[in-house]
Amino acid sequence: MATRTDAPTRREQILKEAARLFAERGFHGVGVDEIGAAVGISGPGLYRHFAGKDAMLAELLVGISGQLLTGARRRVAEADGEPAGRDPGRVLDSLIEGHIDFALDDRPLITLHDRELDRLRDADRKLVRQLQRQYVELWVGVLREVYPELAEPTARSAVHSVFGLLNSTPHLGRPGSLPGRGVTSELLHRMARGAFAAAGSD
Repeated sequence: MATRTDAPTRREQILKEAARLFAERGFHGVGVDEIGAAVGISGPGLYRHFAGKDAMLAELLVGISGQLLTGARRRVAEADGEPAGRDPGRVLDSLIEGHIDFALDDRPLITLHDRELDRLRDADRKLVRQLQRQYVELWVGVLREVYPELAEPTARSAVHSVFGLLNSTPHLGRPGSLPGRGVTSELLHRMARGAFAAAGSD
């Protein structure tokens, strides 16, 4: 995904193209042969990597939920290990930066989640929800360190609202029509921080 710096594996290439095609044309609008063609292998060749489209969709949605949670936990752990001690404001900034990276680099997955989550098997859908709840609660804990006066339900509502803001990137227009990535990232960060500050000022 976006955090990798080494060359993607063939399995990751397949998932990336599947996410793009599913987001553009819908899950049922894409065939296995088209996904295979996008990565230069035959459609039947995909079955060496995945049991089918349903398995690809599950790995995409469960996978990104797990990656977000793992990344957030890593950022918190890194802050805990700082020689000067944990600075909740810096932890919150780091969480925002990590989610912005996802929102800018993995836009098709946001679209997929919104449109296709209900297509997952019950067990996979429950796992996605479980991972997401843990991710939200991690943010809630950090946010309440920054704004101790925030009641837990208000903090949770604020976190969900900021996720809605950051996850709006698929609706911002074509990539070429946006300002540079750095400018967009800074704008989203300021808006997220502003939203949290507004919630904490009550």
